[in-house]
This record gives sequence, structure tokens and C-alpha cells, in this order.
Amino acid sequence: MNIDLLKALCETPGAPGHEHRVRDLITAEIKGLFDEVKTDAMGSLLCKRNPTKKGKGDPLKIMLCCHMDEIGFLVSHISKDGFINIQPVGGFDPRVLHARRVVVCTDKGDYKAVMNPGGKGLHISTPEERKKQHTVGEFIIDTGMGKDAAKKIQVGDFVVMDEPLIEIGSKVVSKALDNRIACWLGIEVIRELVKSKAKHACEIHVAFTAQEEVGLRGAKTASYAIKPDIGFGIDTTLACDTPGVPDKDRTTVQGDGFGLHVKDSSFIADRDLVLEIEKLAKKKKIPFQRTLLAAGGQDGAAAQQAAAGAKAVGIVVGTRYIHTVTEMIEKDDLQAAKDILVAYLAQA
Repeated sequence: MNIDLLKALCETPGAPGHEHRVRDLITAEIKGLFDEVKTDAMGSLLCKRNPTKKGKGDPLKIMLCCHMDEIGFLVSHISKDGFINIQPVGGFDPRVLHARRVVVCTDKGDYKAVMNPGGKGLHISTPEERKKQHTVGEFIIDTGMGKDAAKKIQVGDFVVMDEPLIEIGSKVVSKALDNRIACWLGIEVIRELVKSKAKHACEIHVAFTAQEEVGLRGAKTASYAIKPDIGFGIDTTLACDTPGVPDKDRTTVQGDGFGLHVKDSSFIADRDLVLEIEKLAKKKKIPFQRTLLAAGGQDGAAAQQAAAGAKAVGIVVGTRYIHTVTEMIEKDDLQAAKDILVAYLAQA
């Protein structure tokens, strides 16, 4: 398993609307894997691989949607003393933002910084004040530069969490596994097809999309341009298989295979496609589990609803502690997601 690539993807900053560094990394990594590569007006990287054998009629267009952006912030104000106010781009739980290291990313350079809520600290606050639940808007960023901060940082620069990828046991832990695991899969699945010299009659499109975390925006425009027959939303999903969570709310259990994503608040997967993938997974002995989410969405919905519509389904990897700097996946689940995508594309 190419953990070095996953590490590079996760540690490269890329908030919504600022995916250019991730896009550049992917562009360098995919040389020779596709017949056509272009960047669209939204900043999504659209990659096309032509059929390698002739089928009956026009080839099926199969699209893998893999969003590049991670949740982050944009600088909204810099005080005269150099404290930075921010606006979120993506969904944050403010309970996990206390005492975090961050990186402020500018066109001229990056600056290490820390994030904390404004107001009184532990030793000067009352017991009642310590119970306060802070909103995202109450957090400030301190670069340590004081008044010089305004000379180097400007409104609109982006901010991401600052944590390295690590391996612990059979797990991988990092910020931005949502959704750099999809970027990893979009690269490694095609690399495996090329390596194995698989003959596929379908036309494969891998769209590394922009701005998913703020409304599936890049996937909407990319899907409209490609007009796929079949769309795969490649993403993380919840793995709440931890103490204190009822079994019915776990969504996935790590180690039980990839998630065959049936439904969330943005789409309902095509029934026949779900059954087809389920049958293939059983035939190939690839572990999987069906998944549903009561809330949240993913790029598969954009593929499904583009132009005249498409069949769509999600292939997801259960992730603990999602939207934090300790997102955790099981390596075998990621491998299973890769295996089912390779198997499906190779015979399509």
C-alpha cells in the first residue's frame, strides 16, 4: 500500500476554493495514467482514460468523483495587534478546535500558528465561564508575529490544521483523510489497471473535484461536463464503532470492509448498481458493508443529478473521529475499496 502517497496528499494544504496545491501534486503523480487531463473553471482536475477494448455500441462513461478539498478556514480580519479572525469553509465541531496548531497559507509563504477561543483562560475564569460552549466564530489565530502579521497575511488567505499522518497498529491517522483517501483511490485504482493491463470497454473519468465541503460544487460542474452514465462517489463515511455509541448509530465497523453507500441526505443510490457491486464483491471475496447516513452528502449525488441523470452509488471508507485532526481509517478497508473499484472497472 502506497502510504507515502497518502501521507503527501493528506499533509498538503487544500481548503475549499484553494485546492491548487493538491491538484498540482495529483497532476505530477498521474503522468502516463490518463489519455486526457485538464483543469476546469472551478479548479477540478478532470482525467479521462479511453477504452482499451471495443465493446458493443458507445462506451459507458463511468465517473469516479474524488474531492480534493479539506475543511478549513479563510482569514476574515486581522487586528492591529495581529490576531486573526476566521470564517469556516466546511463543517466544524467547535469542541475539537481548542488549542490546535494550524497553518496560515498565503501566496508568498506559509506560517505556523495556534488556534484558541478568545476570552479568559483556565486560571482566570470562573467555574461557570468554563462551561461555555464556544462557537467557531469565537476562535482566533495567533501567529506570534504581532503587528507584523498584517504585512504578511491578508483577508482571504486560507487556514488548515497542522498535523502529520501517522500509522498506529493497522490504522492510519491524519487530518484530511476526508477526502484525500478518495484522491489516493482515484490514482491507485487507475495505476493498478495500467499495471495489470486490464482491458476495459468503458470510458473512465476520474474527477478530482473542488469545493465538495461547501456544497458539492466542483462535482456539479464536472458531472455536467462529463455527463456520465454511472457515477461513483468516493468518500469517507462515519465509523462510530467506539465506546459510548449505540450499535444502531455506528454506520460502519472498521475492519468489515469498504462501505457500499446506499443513502444519505443528498442522494439514494441506484438499486440495481448496489446489487451489481454487492454480487461482484461476493464473487471476488472483497469484504464490504452496506452504509446509510441520516445527514450529510457526497459527490455521488452530483453525478446522479447532472444533465439527464446517471446511475450512482457511493464507495466509502469508514472513518473514526471525522472532521478532526485524528481521522482514523483501517488499512484493510481502504484496500477493499481499491479492490472493488479495480474489479468493477476492469470488467465494465
